[in-house]
Amino acid sequence: MEVKVAPADLDLSDATLVVGVLEGLQPAPGSEADFAHADPVLMEAAGFEGKAKQTLAVPHPEAKTMLLVGLGSEVDFESVRAAAGNAVRAARTERVVTRLAAIGIDGASRAVTEGSLLGGYEFRTYKTNGPKVKVTFVEVPDADEAELEAAARVSRSVIQARDWVNTPAVDLSPSQLAEQMSAVLGDAGIEVEVWDEDRIAEEKLGALLGVAAGSARPPRLVKATYRPEGAKKHVALVGKGITFDSGGLSIKSANFMEDMKVDMSGAAIVVAAAEAIASLGIPVAVTVVAPLTDNAVGGNATRPGDVLRPVKGPTIEVLNTDAEGRLILADGLGVASMEDPDLMIDVATLTGAMHVALGDRVAGYFASDPEAGELIRTASSRAGEPFWEMPLVHEYRKSLDSNVADIKNVSGGRYGGAITAALFLHEYADGRPWVHMDIAGPAFSKETYGDVVKGGTGVGVRTLVEVARTLAGE
Repeated sequence: MEVKVAPADLDLSDATLVVGVLEGLQPAPGSEADFAHADPVLMEAAGFEGKAKQTLAVPHPEAKTMLLVGLGSEVDFESVRAAAGNAVRAARTERVVTRLAAIGIDGASRAVTEGSLLGGYEFRTYKTNGPKVKVTFVEVPDADEAELEAAARVSRSVIQARDWVNTPAVDLSPSQLAEQMSAVLGDAGIEVEVWDEDRIAEEKLGALLGVAAGSARPPRLVKATYRPEGAKKHVALVGKGITFDSGGLSIKSANFMEDMKVDMSGAAIVVAAAEAIASLGIPVAVTVVAPLTDNAVGGNATRPGDVLRPVKGPTIEVLNTDAEGRLILADGLGVASMEDPDLMIDVATLTGAMHVALGDRVAGYFASDPEAGELIRTASSRAGEPFWEMPLVHEYRKSLDSNVADIKNVSGGRYGGAITAALFLHEYADGRPWVHMDIAGPAFSKETYGDVVKGGTGVGVRTLVEVARTLAGE
């Protein structure tokens, strides 16, 4: 699908014309003339009231059809973005012309672009029938062209992350994912290294090797470097890349294993964000570190009670092999810290505890200091992605004390699992400003709504892009 500014000689004869409607059947600003053609009797018969998620196709004298799309009780960025996604899914023509950018709110062109591209996303690699969404072009009158183009670039990166997350693990081994990530980053002009198992051993990444020990598919680590001219700040992005998580010897039950291809979402998101940052030319230096491995059951698998030595930081007693994401992130953070960044951010589908705490639609984050926390709060708000700051309760750190190593990978207690996981990772932040983003809930959606489609969501990409913009002073 392509989203573009509508041409001056706008012809609607083959198009669906999208018109926003507020609850109470009030036309959105800029749509009054078109809405005047809607038959009140038809709307009443169909039960259309302008509520969020509602759509209704009605006749229009110039267009093939006019699609009324509900905005809910008020016009804001989120309602416009959601309406654009709902409209693209409801449209039945290849060409759509949308009036939503004429509403006049800040960021309207971006909202329409993101809603259309992401709301119209489909992962059909393994489907044998045709696509449900037939829209090929979305044309936007009154659009800000620069804003539209920037939003389209970021949305394409979100789509790339979604594609990786949705791909079954059988077709996305650590080596396959590393190869694909290297190609995407290279095309964006970013310098990339892919470390194989021998290089990983040579660099002494003992935690990553420990998690990988049970798998027949060898691990990889993707390290990428973006150093644009004029960059004054440097951020390191570290993503958890468990290409499939069986739980290891602390094996998961079958129902908890069904969606475990999603466990590489963190790696997908940091790589996609770096691609977007580079494609937009944002003047901030970026280091990406993505450790990639299966967490499998095998004769050589790490056993509960084993001790692992990461590249930097405390030695680790492994008591639960299903708490493996924090192990590979320990090595990822160690590698990233050697590049001397001003800020380190890790992204991971890390804990069921975070999923329980914040549900399916909100991600949590922990910050080492108030300034880093405020950066994420502001960036996620600008991105329109739901993140909530969680407390880094240092008094809980003692629950991670080990009798045989410097630290153990689980506290053993029933409560506060997301916090103790963050405290574990904080040990490997090298004393630098650091943020941990736990996206366990919203990384994979069970339903479609607004700009979100069932499956991988790519949540976090847009927030990281906004972090880069903020650091660059944009």
